[in-house]
Amino acid sequence: MTVYANRFSGRTAVITGGASGLGKETARRIVAEGGKVALWDLNADALEAAAKEVGATFTVALDVSDEGQVAAATTASFEALGKIDVLVNSAGITGATVPVHEFPLDSWKRVIDINLNGLFYCCRSVVPHMLAAGYGRIVNVASVAGKEGNPNASAYSASKAGVIGLTKSLGKELAGKGVIANSLTPATFESPILEQLPASQVEYMRSKIPMGRLGEVEESAAMVCFMASEECSFTTAATFDTSGGRTTF
Repeated sequence: MTVYANRFSGRTAVITGGASGLGKETARRIVAEGGKVALWDLNADALEAAAKEVGATFTVALDVSDEGQVAAATTASFEALGKIDVLVNSAGITGATVPVHEFPLDSWKRVIDINLNGLFYCCRSVVPHMLAAGYGRIVNVASVAGKEGNPNASAYSASKAGVIGLTKSLGKELAGKGVIANSLTPATFESPILEQLPASQVEYMRSKIPMGRLGEVEESAAMVCFMASEECSFTTAATFDTSGGRTTF
């Protein structure tokens, strides 16, 4: 991991899905580069372990699909950190791996509730603090599936397409107000979320990547940290790609 000394000095970040995977690795980098981090995650035990590992300042165990919990977490995190400069929305689940006509309704609703509605609640709750401060960076983690669609993963693909569209709207709304919002579209990378998928689905996604391998979480975290930093000062309402050549737009 390349560390940029003090890139986040004086900055604070809220990271959802912060107990594992991309959320945790992003938190590790921000702390290493001088920032303070509040981790949000549904898994309370993993959350506390992750906080100790990366040096997080504050944690909140919550379900991002519950708007009331998100609002309370925002208030608590703002008080703990003193401000919220960065929001990284990394919480997400895959849902069932079946064709559309067989997709369980409860799984569909849960994926949309967490991956899209939950992300909306987080942005809606945190943005007013950023506007009041005249500064903010929002990184919404989408997926290559949101651009291309993966067979037998319709809920996940639809939710991530929604994240891309929401981010484009949000970035345009906030342009010129000191708050920048972008999304990330990674291809499959090594992460605990892969445990939710059958091996055949993982191999299908690997086969679609021209580089011939899955990504590494550190590669996507590096891109997230650029998007979350002051260096990302002109590009907003955009999609950054870490897909190993899979996406063409």
